[in-house]
Amino acid sequence: MPIIYGAVLAYLMLPVYNKTKELTDNYLSQAVKNEKTVNRIGKAAGTLTSLVVLFAIVAGLCRMILPEIYNSIMGLQATIGENINNLNLWVERIFEENSTLEQYIMPVYEQVVTEFQNWLTIDLVPNVSKIISEVSTGLFNVVTVLKNILIGIIVMVYFLNIKDTLSAQAKKIVYSLVNLKRGNKIISEVRFAHKVFGGFITGKLLDSLIIGIMCFFALQFLDMPYVLLVSVIVGVTNVIPFFGPFIGAVPSAFLILLVSPMKCLYFLIFILVLQQFDGNILGPKILGDSTGLPSFWVLFSILLFGGLFGFVGMIIAVPLFAVIYRFISIYVSKSLAKKELSVNTGDYFNLGYIDEEKRSYVDKRCCREEELFGQQEILREASESEQEETKE
Repeated sequence: MPIIYGAVLAYLMLPVYNKTKELTDNYLSQAVKNEKTVNRIGKAAGTLTSLVVLFAIVAGLCRMILPEIYNSIMGLQATIGENINNLNLWVERIFEENSTLEQYIMPVYEQVVTEFQNWLTIDLVPNVSKIISEVSTGLFNVVTVLKNILIGIIVMVYFLNIKDTLSAQAKKIVYSLVNLKRGNKIISEVRFAHKVFGGFITGKLLDSLIIGIMCFFALQFLDMPYVLLVSVIVGVTNVIPFFGPFIGAVPSAFLILLVSPMKCLYFLIFILVLQQFDGNILGPKILGDSTGLPSFWVLFSILLFGGLFGFVGMIIAVPLFAVIYRFISIYVSKSLAKKELSVNTGDYFNLGYIDEEKRSYVDKRCCREEELFGQQEILREASESEQEETKE
């Protein structure tokens, strides 16, 4: 796990490292003539800047999120009874004028509230020791993760400084295993995959940051509760394409619902508008056509890799499937070209079959006419045969 964490962090910090090293090298190359010294100082500057940026992001998020989470939990604990009563009164007002609907809804609602209160008093309190044990196990797991992350940061530093050596060694291995033409092709495709992944992840992080900031100011304007916590949840989950805003909206809407049902409704409407803005205006503007995938395959890839690898799979689904999609497209095009068939998708619309001798593309409407003509011929021959048998 430390190696995986280090590789992921190194890949995320790669733009910062490369830009810092490039600026440092350009600045020092005029004053220092020794290339090794310039390269060494550039690597040190890139590493230091990457670490500063990483720690600034983590410290900033912790400073924003942890106090807000603590205040939210304490506030919920202090007002949960009052919030449930307010919610109960609000529901009663809704069904005041519709007694028939109230007779069906209110017993169900009261049963849910009763079950929740029974769970708090009967199940939760007696099992406090068990819960503490589970919390202790969870804390131990958190400590293990933190240990892996700290070691991963050290691994990240190594990866950033030896990335050129690793790249050169990988190229040597490729050219040693395959011929020159195939080796060039493999390296070209790996470079394409890096471009797709880097462009998508960087663009999506910037997009999510903008969405989080917009959400913060909009919720401030709408006078919503838990503004900072909800904005962070929406911004972080927005990293997931397509479903991200809705995934973040579920826990956020529940928190707001306990305070004010009407504000919860306004929040859901706002999230819907925000998702449309991000999907149709902001996202395409930042990401452009970095993946080249149609909308259906974006949805398909998120569902597929999300089901296989969970949250991480949903994040990497689109760029990974874009690379797979490109490989399949190249293979299909090459295979069709070898068979002297068209690689243009438009030629296969309304295609009935391909004539084996002429290599011509026959429209399926012509096939229907041929089938209809053949059926008429069979019926005519059968009718003539029947008439001859009758005469005999």
